[in-house]
Amino acid sequence: MGLSFAVKSTLVVLTLLWASLVKAHETKPAVADVMIENGVAKIEVFANVEALLAGIDLSQYSDTNDAPQAEAYDTLRALSDAELVAQIEQSWPTLAPGFLTEGGGPIALVRAEVDPEANPEFARDTRLFLEAPLADGADSFQFGWVETNGGLVVRWGDVEDAFAVLLNNGDLSPAIPLDMGAAESAGANFLRFVIEGFEHIIPKGLDHILFVLGLFFFALAWRPLLWQVTAFTLAHTVTLGMATLGVITIPGEQMWIVESLIALSITYVAVENILRPQLGWWRIAVVFGFGLLHGLGFASVLSDVGLQPGRFIASLIGFNIGVEIGQLAVILATFLLLLVGTRLAKVARLPADQAAAEALPVMHRSVSVIGSLIIGIIGIYWVVERAIL
Repeated sequence: MGLSFAVKSTLVVLTLLWASLVKAHETKPAVADVMIENGVAKIEVFANVEALLAGIDLSQYSDTNDAPQAEAYDTLRALSDAELVAQIEQSWPTLAPGFLTEGGGPIALVRAEVDPEANPEFARDTRLFLEAPLADGADSFQFGWVETNGGLVVRWGDVEDAFAVLLNNGDLSPAIPLDMGAAESAGANFLRFVIEGFEHIIPKGLDHILFVLGLFFFALAWRPLLWQVTAFTLAHTVTLGMATLGVITIPGEQMWIVESLIALSITYVAVENILRPQLGWWRIAVVFGFGLLHGLGFASVLSDVGLQPGRFIASLIGFNIGVEIGQLAVILATFLLLLVGTRLAKVARLPADQAAAEALPVMHRSVSVIGSLIIGIIGIYWVVERAIL
């Protein structure tokens, strides 16, 4: 009963993960920079405007090819830069209701500028320069947009006290002081990045979750797991810091290479779990190398949310702590699932405690092989999807 329970439970969890494949690629959020000048909120939005014009629900579709409006999007993507600007200006009355404010009046489009992108296979970003008059008596301003427009990073403040927040679900930004002088406290900044790091694992980081599960399925003992997680943590911390500082720079159109290698790392650890579950310098070195790749993936999140230059170290540490808490939560949940299955085991003619102790290694190996096999298949799917499709 226990073996069957654990195996079936693992299959259910991994099947749900498989059903979430369409969301494995995180949609890059738009970015809005807000300035307050002379009673007017000036907003510069950097976004994939073709998706907005086509009416794609970006909260549901991470790939425009999957949306019902895919054909309309492709038609807009085929427009020249000048034609797209003309289309934006013509369609602004339709787009405007999707931009939300609190403490400000109607948002007006001042102008639009398209960032040239030679390859039509890549999304094209456009800058919308917007203005909204402040409401009479307002002492702060909030900005956001509707949920269907997808994620939005709102940034404001000067260089040393810059503030950034990632919005989803149609939320508005926190109150932006009209004098732009209210800085986020050090504690609030640290906590925000801890939460951001945790959320990048749970629920947003399906590929990272599968990699961590691959490490867990390698061996039942905590020592091999500790060595692997430590190597992975050190590695992604190195590249996360270097990429955030600009020491390593990967153009957005080349991130598919990193994403494909991350998917390959998931497949590799899964295959090694099945064929060669032995801890040695090679396994540690491989995990460390793959951790460097995952760090580049984490860096893309921080580049979207933004770091305060005066609090770089604290923000980076907070994000890493959040990531580690998320990873440990995944490991703990999987361990408890396996432990519950073991406790429910009934081995003939053995006391309950002895039965559980003897059943655990056998159960872990069974779950490990099945789980690693499924993880490997998902990894292969992602390699093909990210590198070829």
